[in-house]
Amino acid sequence: MGLIKRKEKIERVEGPPYHTMDLDTVCQLFKTHLENGIHDEEIESRRQDTGLNELQGSGGINPIKLFIKQFINLLVMILLIAAVVSYVYRDWVEAGVITFIMFLNAVIGFLQEYNAEKTMESLRKMASPTSLVIRSGHEKHIPTRELIPGDIIILKSGDVVGADCRVIEAFNMDVDEALLTGESVPVNKITDTLPTADVPLGDRVNMGYSSTTLAKGRGKAIVTAIGMDTEIGKIAQRLMDSDDNARTPLQRAIDHLAIFLFIFAVIVVIVIFATSKFQIGDQEILYAISTAIAAVPEGLLAVLTLTQAFGVNAMAKSNALVRRLVSLELLGSVTNICSDKTGTLTQSKMVLTRFWLPHTGFHKISGLGFEIEGEATHEETGQTLDTAEHHAKKFIHTAALCNMSEVRHDEEGEITVMGDPTEIAMQVFAHKLKMGKPTLEHEDGWKLIAEYPFDSGIKRMSVLTQAPDGTYVAYGKGATERVLPSCVGIQNGDDIEYMSVDRMQELILPQVETLARGGLRVLTLTMRIIKAEGPVNHETFKREQIEEQMIFLGLVGIYDPPRVESKVAVEKCHKAGIIVHMLTGDHIATATAIAREVSIIPADYDLYDKKEGAEERKELVMSAQKFDKLTEEQVDALPELPLVIARCSPETKVKMIEALHRRKKISAMTGDGVNDSPSLKESDVGIAMGETGSDVAKQASDIILVDDNFATIVSAIEEGRRVFANICRFCVHLITANVGLALLLIAGLGFRDASGMSVFSMSPLQILFTNCLTTTPPAIGLGLEPVNPLQMLVPPRRREHGLFRAANLCDIFYYGFVVGIIGLCNFAVSMYAYGGGDFGHDCNKNYNDSCHMVFRARGALFTSACFVLLLHSFTCRDLRNPVWIPSYFAGERRWYLAWIPRAFTCKQNWYLYYGAIFTIVLLILTLYVPVLAEVVFKQHAITWEWGMVAVSCVVYCIFAEIYKFFKRMIVPY
Repeated sequence: MGLIKRKEKIERVEGPPYHTMDLDTVCQLFKTHLENGIHDEEIESRRQDTGLNELQGSGGINPIKLFIKQFINLLVMILLIAAVVSYVYRDWVEAGVITFIMFLNAVIGFLQEYNAEKTMESLRKMASPTSLVIRSGHEKHIPTRELIPGDIIILKSGDVVGADCRVIEAFNMDVDEALLTGESVPVNKITDTLPTADVPLGDRVNMGYSSTTLAKGRGKAIVTAIGMDTEIGKIAQRLMDSDDNARTPLQRAIDHLAIFLFIFAVIVVIVIFATSKFQIGDQEILYAISTAIAAVPEGLLAVLTLTQAFGVNAMAKSNALVRRLVSLELLGSVTNICSDKTGTLTQSKMVLTRFWLPHTGFHKISGLGFEIEGEATHEETGQTLDTAEHHAKKFIHTAALCNMSEVRHDEEGEITVMGDPTEIAMQVFAHKLKMGKPTLEHEDGWKLIAEYPFDSGIKRMSVLTQAPDGTYVAYGKGATERVLPSCVGIQNGDDIEYMSVDRMQELILPQVETLARGGLRVLTLTMRIIKAEGPVNHETFKREQIEEQMIFLGLVGIYDPPRVESKVAVEKCHKAGIIVHMLTGDHIATATAIAREVSIIPADYDLYDKKEGAEERKELVMSAQKFDKLTEEQVDALPELPLVIARCSPETKVKMIEALHRRKKISAMTGDGVNDSPSLKESDVGIAMGETGSDVAKQASDIILVDDNFATIVSAIEEGRRVFANICRFCVHLITANVGLALLLIAGLGFRDASGMSVFSMSPLQILFTNCLTTTPPAIGLGLEPVNPLQMLVPPRRREHGLFRAANLCDIFYYGFVVGIIGLCNFAVSMYAYGGGDFGHDCNKNYNDSCHMVFRARGALFTSACFVLLLHSFTCRDLRNPVWIPSYFAGERRWYLAWIPRAFTCKQNWYLYYGAIFTIVLLILTLYVPVLAEVVFKQHAITWEWGMVAVSCVVYCIFAEIYKFFKRMIVPY
């Protein structure tokens, strides 16, 4: 389909209400057959009309457009103008260097974005690579992108639905639609026709939707919509229609710099022409062009892109894929992270860790994740559970048989699981106690007669089984508040104690609360003996008959354990001044417990605390129902926004982001479902899940977590801080050189020869060398400065503290002034103290006998300027703290004196040393290769002037350290 589609494809109307049509009508509309599907001969002709089943923009990458995009930048435009002027006046060297820099920047940016888009393309293909369809009466696997409306698709547990479809067969078919509707409980699908068209998406139980997943069961459906016409496609379209071209603060800062430099360059040209009384010749034009180019940091864009590209590669190694380079800028200044719980802070592996039996009390289970080795022991006595005991055996049988999940070994011997996560946890529990479903059915002879699937309306499920002795037993499980009313008593050891529902609630509900406080999801297990005469099948009993007069067996607590690294990562955020919020769909007690474990809220925080003064602390945790009812004014009046919001909806996430923006915070939001895409788009940095995230969420995001791990977010923020700090370092270094050279060259126009013409203090090639080869290699080194281990111990920078904050501008103009003055002093001392003030005659174009001292003075100025700028690059490693002592840490407020340079006390940045050595070698060549020195650079080799260069370096270091001393005294950290 390509990146661009026909307008009529995009502006579509709402499709017909297929959920209100019977199956025959749907088949007639799509000219298909319920049993045989579409005939193979019709496939290609139909695809010509419908296109491929893919979201807009997922059909490929346009390299040409991506490359051209790299040139759409104000600073590049200025360089382009300078290159054109240089070509016109046949200044081939300058023109070639500028052209090379422009294309280097474009190639680096193109490769980075192209690789990111290629990676995104592979991530899209991972979502649902193939679908099983019926065509011409035969089952066949085809790529999901080749589905067309009218196809009959076959679905089984674990499959990803490839397109929107109308269900035509369903057997215990539960579909996880959380990514589309936000509902965490799978929806049980039916084939019945719904009576009205005005039915919410989540209640269209006879429809399936693209990218949703079958939690269990199997079914068959007819495709009704593909690609951008699906429900996911409609959301994707809204995202694509939104403004995606907003300039970030860094981009705006670069644009403003480009405008300022352009105006400054024009002024410089006018000043140079004015000093020659507008008697403009080739040399005046060449000097004016060179000086104007000296005011433009040619290497800035290339170094900026290189720095971001290296940062992106470093993040990729840490499992964070950056889709947009500009997101690195905001990532380093994030003040608040809004994270989901399941799979991000936790392992997304539901584990049954505790259970309660009326006659023995609480027990704990060893073994984590999907390990099937473990044992049950009493929490107080440590005694191992006797699984042969009647009550315990029935309890374990319920967990294993009232369960549709599967736990098995694959061909390589690895444990694989399939089904609902909660049921998997219970099945693993039964396997640990050697009573898994396969053992009971294949070895002991238990048979499943009927299943009554989980119903979100009654929040319970049950099964009817036949025991090896021929008796019939019903097992059930569900939410305690929905299961207890159907019970008539409790199993107490070998005996059944009959009692009222009220009495059972008094006994059981406190135990439920105890489990919930531990962050566990609590389910109740029940059973009853079914009396039957004659053969029994799945139609013998109605559900109501099975689920009445049940006997309570016990409670299970299921837990999604936090990742080991989550607690460390959250504490690292706290030290860095970053606030972490958990926005989850879980119960408020479960969310509170997990938040305590990972240090989002204090370890002593108790949701049920009744003590005086505890009411204020409860605002740390809030239900989405309460938060959503608050007006904007009420939210803004809160002293602090909640750290945990439970039972969270997509609208709640957007409301939280908006509240953070009103407080001038910079937010990062995680999400995986399609319904999370609005909040991902709304946040400053949208972070999608790579493993469980939907295509639409990934497309709406700035960063994708390959491993869905919260700790990866923290690593990405640390890298973002490093990248932005490095950008500030090399920008100060590069633009300082521009300011210094511009000051030096304009002031140097006051040096005049006997004829009254200005004597150029630096030749055009010296200017270009200093501006490009002296500053750019060290700038690249500064862009690769290693991470400072203490950068995550200071608060994030404020939104208004951008690239050209006041402190950075002061650095640029102060150091630029020092560099310019030192250079002028070198030239003046050479000419007046040793040259007698004789500037020769016509020394700008070529060498003659009267120009010896001018050429030596140029060599001295050129050498001192290069060495001072190289020293300045080391100064920029730390714009605040001394170069000659270890770093001055904000947390300690004291210095540690040392007799060796700070550069040798911290992690080495060898790129900076290599850049400096490279520049010095080239400088020596330009000074001492005769033809190169005299004809090209218009300078002579120096001898005693090296002492003056050394003094210049010492003077610069003194002025730099004095400035840093006062900066530390005046400017807050």
